[in-house]
Amino acid sequence: MIVRPVRSADLPALIDLARSTGAGLTTLPANEERLAHRVGWAEKAFRGEAERADADYLFVLEDDDGKVLGISAVAGAVGLREPWYNYRLGMIVSASQELNIHREIPTLFLANDLTGNSELCSLFLHGEHRTGLNGRLLSKARFLFIAEFPQLFGPKVIAEMRGMSDEKGRSPFWESLGRHFFKMEFSRADYLTGVGNKAFIAELMPKFPLYTCFLSQEARDSIGRVHPDTEPALSMLKSEGFSYQGYVDIFDAGPSIEAQTAKIRAVSDSRTLVLAVGTPGDDAPPYLIHNRKREDCRITAAPARLAAGTLVVDPKTAKRLRLGAGDQVRAVPLSAKPAVTKEPN
Repeated sequence: MIVRPVRSADLPALIDLARSTGAGLTTLPANEERLAHRVGWAEKAFRGEAERADADYLFVLEDDDGKVLGISAVAGAVGLREPWYNYRLGMIVSASQELNIHREIPTLFLANDLTGNSELCSLFLHGEHRTGLNGRLLSKARFLFIAEFPQLFGPKVIAEMRGMSDEKGRSPFWESLGRHFFKMEFSRADYLTGVGNKAFIAELMPKFPLYTCFLSQEARDSIGRVHPDTEPALSMLKSEGFSYQGYVDIFDAGPSIEAQTAKIRAVSDSRTLVLAVGTPGDDAPPYLIHNRKREDCRITAAPARLAAGTLVVDPKTAKRLRLGAGDQVRAVPLSAKPAVTKEPN
């Protein structure tokens, strides 16, 4: 498997992927015109013809037969063309000495604080291929691209995680809050923002702080929590250095997590090495490996071994990267080493 930039020729495969998502990714609608527009912008971004505000680095996961099995993306910057909205959790204190009352009331402030940061988005892997290293490769490949071209990205990278909803797609947060202002189903509002129609948020969403005590208990309990299906993705990003800083999605209250770009584990720990072709060994750990190219970027995950400043990989891995012995690569262990805990004396 390799991760590479999307191409116009991938459009039929992307349409098939979009249809296979069921309700679908809001940023990957099963609409040929919209997908063609997005792919065109992605191609411009990889060629260096798009400003950071418009850059959309869309990658595909491809098997050795050339079949597209998944996608992932990273946006150069959010909110520089139109506002980027989140709720920021805060606190208002009400107190009366005479009545001996002291209340700390959680609040939600409509905020644009995450403007200008880069965003991980549009991650989807076909269900039949969610095995082995595929999911981690598809997701983490973006970090090696960021490490190689840091000037293309913001000071922070954010990721909006899917919030709580039931088996019918009903969001308790939306039912208790958003529905009163938007008068539409959650799926419709989510779709409109996903395809870039965000003006209605500013037009309809209240600007003053919202007291969470007015929400249902179910809605309050959902704030900052992820959907069970999203727990593995959240855990993986946390292992790379992402954390929750009190920002949530305005529709389903899912957490927006963030990390300083330079401190993401796969960014800060990556190294440039000379490629050697040989036998890594049966106990060689999997590495994430990038051919250090932009428009012709190819990234894979494979067993590899460090040896005297070189990275030893097998011939198949070198072929996937379209490199030979002596070429330079950027590489990092696919996963962070588990923390070592000492036994108490």
